[in-house]
Amino acid sequence: MKKVKIALLIMGSLTLLFGFLQLEQILVLPEVVFTSLRMLLWAVFFYYACIRKSLTTWILVSMLIGAEVGHSFPEFSNNLQVLSQAFLKLIKVIIAPLLFGTLVVGIAGHSNLKQVGSMGWKALLYFEIVTTLALFIGLIAINLTEAGKGIDLSAVIVSNEIPQIKSQGWQDIILHIFPENIAKSIYEGQILQIVVFSILFGLGLAMVKDEQKRRPMISFAESLSEAMFKFTNIVMYFAPFGVGAAIAYTVSHMGLGILVNLFYLLATLYGALLAFLLFILLPIALVFKVNLRKFIQAISEPVSIAFATTSSEAALPKAMENLEKLGVSRRIVAFVMPTGYSFNLDGTTLYLSLATVFVAQAAGITLSWGEQLLIVFTLMLTSKGVAGVPRASLVILLGTAATFGLPVEPIFIILGIDELMDMARTSVNVIGNCLATVLVGKWEGEFTG
Repeated sequence: MKKVKIALLIMGSLTLLFGFLQLEQILVLPEVVFTSLRMLLWAVFFYYACIRKSLTTWILVSMLIGAEVGHSFPEFSNNLQVLSQAFLKLIKVIIAPLLFGTLVVGIAGHSNLKQVGSMGWKALLYFEIVTTLALFIGLIAINLTEAGKGIDLSAVIVSNEIPQIKSQGWQDIILHIFPENIAKSIYEGQILQIVVFSILFGLGLAMVKDEQKRRPMISFAESLSEAMFKFTNIVMYFAPFGVGAAIAYTVSHMGLGILVNLFYLLATLYGALLAFLLFILLPIALVFKVNLRKFIQAISEPVSIAFATTSSEAALPKAMENLEKLGVSRRIVAFVMPTGYSFNLDGTTLYLSLATVFVAQAAGITLSWGEQLLIVFTLMLTSKGVAGVPRASLVILLGTAATFGLPVEPIFIILGIDELMDMARTSVNVIGNCLATVLVGKWEGEFTG
């Protein structure tokens, strides 16, 4: 319920903000009156954040205060960009070690490939097909609504700094995937090359038969992953300052009209996720004759937990328990559910493709379908293995934007409504993993429901 209240607070705050803007146009009153009213409102939200002591609430409040500072004190706001840039650097430094650790653990952690057998390959193949479909639905949705168009970033980005994506032949694209020096790839922020190296390293480690030789490296990767999770938590405590400063700087140059695009983005995401459920997951369930009534009863509680907490992990224990009660064998549940949380994040992958194109649209960059397909291929790899990371989508989105030379200003704006988007995409993640577990159970003949 706490997350739902915060979501309602976000919607109410934005509604009040637009209400004040409309009143300023209708009523003929001194500007100081409206400024004082807005200041009073932000003071109330600041007091609320002090009481709640929630990072999500603080990010929301910093976004609102940043919008006010940018609107009322544009000259002062120009000096705040350094805070957002510092936050961005801290986020970027997370990407390489985090992806390496999580991918190596995810692959080498199931090193007994014979024991995993056909169950593992069927599950992984299903994961890749469904998440790829999710990526395409995200692309189609954002290209239809064009939610990022109309945002003028020219005032924020110097004209000669606006990134241009160079056209590449298919040979260049293939060569760009493979690293020649992993240190160079990390230094240049080549996220796709880091992922390819991590996958190959994980596969090689999984093939080492001597447990005494393999275990130390797996333990190192696990420790690295855990340390980076904690590192991410620390960095996210700086998020209110970084987001507030970014919003203040952006609003001072572009005005408050950019918030309208956030509503379009939010509506696009919810519509795309609904389309994914209706046109991808539902037909799959019908084709393989899943009893929808029993299935919905089994997943309703874990999905509710995921929606309220925006955490797939919080829903995992209840989801596993209910799927066993539904008739899936414990062996299947124990493998497919945790693996799915690394490789089958349907809602998150859909969001990432949608948000990446939104960033390009906001920057006035027209991506060809070939370039968008390259983004899809990149996200097919980079979106794996970070389910347990706070604000994982932010980390991957920033890494993808850096890979394709896209600006980061729209990403900070997106972060302001990330809570509302996270509730929906996390719920879809849980639904997708539960359905995958039932299907693998059916394919392996270990489903009695």
